[in-house]
Amino acid sequence: MFTSRMVKLLAVVLEDYTDSVTELLLKEGVIQFISITQMDIKLFEKLNEVDPSHSLAKIAEMRRRIQGFLNTAGIVPEPPREMDLENRKPIDLDRESKELDRIADDLKGIRERQRAVWQNILKLEDMERHMEPSGIDYPEGVLKSGHSFISIRFGKVPSRGYESIKAEMKDLPCVSQVLNEKGGLSQVFLIYMKRDQENVEKILKRADWSEAELPAGSRELKGDITPGLEKKIKDLYKERDLLGSKARTYIEQKSESLNKIWVQLRINELFSEIKSHYKRSSSTVVFSGWLPASKRALLSEGIRKATGGKCCLEWFEPDKNDQRGEKETSAPVQFKNPKFLSPFQMLVTNFGIPEYGTIDPTPFVMFTYLIMFGLMFADVGQGAVLAMAGLAGTLLFKEKQETWRNLSKLVIWCGFASIITGFLFGSYFGMGLLKPLWFDYHGIISGHAQKQSYFNDIFDILAITVYFGIAVIGTGLLFNWINLTIKKKWIELIFDKGGITGGWFFGGGIYVAMYLIAHDYHGVPGFLPLLLLVGLPSILLYMKAPLRYFEKKKFAGNNFTVMTLFDFGMQWVVELLEVFSGYLSNTLSFMRVAGLGIAHVSLMAAFFEIASMLNKGGQAVMTNPLSIIILVIGNILVIGLEGLTTGIQALRLNYYEFFTKFFSGSGVVFSPVSLKSREY
Repeated sequence: MFTSRMVKLLAVVLEDYTDSVTELLLKEGVIQFISITQMDIKLFEKLNEVDPSHSLAKIAEMRRRIQGFLNTAGIVPEPPREMDLENRKPIDLDRESKELDRIADDLKGIRERQRAVWQNILKLEDMERHMEPSGIDYPEGVLKSGHSFISIRFGKVPSRGYESIKAEMKDLPCVSQVLNEKGGLSQVFLIYMKRDQENVEKILKRADWSEAELPAGSRELKGDITPGLEKKIKDLYKERDLLGSKARTYIEQKSESLNKIWVQLRINELFSEIKSHYKRSSSTVVFSGWLPASKRALLSEGIRKATGGKCCLEWFEPDKNDQRGEKETSAPVQFKNPKFLSPFQMLVTNFGIPEYGTIDPTPFVMFTYLIMFGLMFADVGQGAVLAMAGLAGTLLFKEKQETWRNLSKLVIWCGFASIITGFLFGSYFGMGLLKPLWFDYHGIISGHAQKQSYFNDIFDILAITVYFGIAVIGTGLLFNWINLTIKKKWIELIFDKGGITGGWFFGGGIYVAMYLIAHDYHGVPGFLPLLLLVGLPSILLYMKAPLRYFEKKKFAGNNFTVMTLFDFGMQWVVELLEVFSGYLSNTLSFMRVAGLGIAHVSLMAAFFEIASMLNKGGQAVMTNPLSIIILVIGNILVIGLEGLTTGIQALRLNYYEFFTKFFSGSGVVFSPVSLKSREY
């Protein structure tokens, strides 16, 4: 339930061992470096930067450039391996830059042609959309366009001239059609963009074009022109694909050498990244960073071995300042959840990173999320469909698509939660094929369930979710008390609305509400129980503001006035209103779990009702093909719409009714520099 314990390292090594120590740190990949300037030690102010062998920005820019080339062929470079680190060698950036320039020059023509082809496709498709009979008018042989960007021409040209027109206008977004050919002259219908008017005029002039009247009987121009236009668009798409294939083939031929350069650049980039955190004197190098306490012994031994023992290592706990006056900095957070919890850790980190040393709610979120999802989406068959969809997602998405893979795994978990609750409620694609193991959810909603001991109507289902909400909120308060104890915030622990006093008020409110329900809303507990359960914690809430005031102000008589007491009272009133309305709304908010569960059952009942209306003569629903189609469509809609809504609502209840009770989200995730580091 807690994140990994971290320690801070301050190391001083001889400058002669800089490269060997850097190689060790990169190989182990367990340090998140921090700036030495965060330490209030005057000696460090005189230290200088360690100049890397190459500019970090230049190396990173060149590596990303290679990565862009490889991505053209759909190639994703693999992170460097330890073997690559051991074979590290200096890189001649100027030489490699010239090689990349040559590759870029080779691709330049292809990319420019791709760009021109794509622009022509867009223009021709736009022209095709506007090629309507109403858009062309040619009374008395005069052609006009109903669109301001299209020019329409008809004329005569020598047959050889038409071929030259086609060749010269090949790269322009235009279409031409020969309507008639006689005596060595071709009668040509031409459509082009007005923006190309000047170029077209020059081409037509060179081809001996002469304007003419449209021949009689050629009124169906759209039917004549459209096939030519469609063919030109199709040819351009083929050319685009051919150019893309040509570029990919070229990069694939260069991929081996590009990969090797990329790996060396990445290693040198990481080396420079580590060295950028170093400070040096005339003969030593100093660096500092966070690492998991479990790696302390291993890294300490490695540094001593790499330097032959000529080093000085000091270790500091994150919650203590060292004796030299180091400024306290927050330690990064490293999760230590097993891999199968990665989908639920994703839900937590999407909300925020827990503050270092506080509770990581990931394991608990797994149970709360799945229970809520199962209660809202209880069906064995539909759950099985979800699980299979999630499994397909894990097979489809690669390891590097971590977010989508985790989302797919979450869908698998939700599918199994639905299957389990489906067995409990006896629902199989909306049908009661087997007797429910717990109670008949569908029967209660539809009004034909048999009388049971505990669950007989909708109010009983609502009560389940309210009790569940009380348990979740109570757990959130308990987590908050643990966090406040760890952080030694004693005033908040005892007197805050999220502290013991707030929990006391919440528990007292639950007792009063249950008392009212048990007595048919005709009575409340006596004066003494009300005083102990609600009155006393209300009075204790007043103590928080004065205690905070005296803690911060160090009481001085001239600062304390009547208005100060008034401020205390106003804060108390606001706090009471927040406690009462907040806890009440948070608890009742869990009734949406029952509401969506009821909606899920009602939707399936509605589809069964529609399917039964299509039957004739009392025919069974499952024997009518049309009814089966209706039920299949209904299940698909319910799985898609209800599944998404249920997932969102389960997430919302965790975030706003549970996390807000204890989760600060102010932590920083642990991101060490290693061979597998992501891009910065």
